[in-house]
Amino acid sequence: MTDAGGVVERRIAGLTVRIDRLLCVGFGDCIDEAPESFALDEDGVVVFGADPESVGQERLVRACAACPVDALTVLDGDGRQLAP
Repeated sequence: MTDAGGVVERRIAGLTVRIDRLLCVGFGDCIDEAPESFALDEDGVVVFGADPESVGQERLVRACAACPVDALTVLDGDGRQLAP
C-alpha cells in the first residue's frame, strides 16, 4: 500500500524496507543488486519484486544502499536506519 507521500513499506527478513516512489527515478541499481527483491513498474519506478525474502538481510541492505537518490530506506527491528 502506498501512502499519500508515495511511500510503500514492507517487512522483509526482519527488516522494514521503505520505497519512496516520489524520489525514485528508475536507475535500477537496487535491481542489479537484488533482482528478486525489486523491479520497475510500467512507470519506471521501483516496486517490491516477486521474492524479496530470498536475498537475506545483508544483500537487501546492500541493494537499498545502492540507490543513488536514497529512495530506499531500511530499518532494523529496533527502528535504527541501516540504509541509506
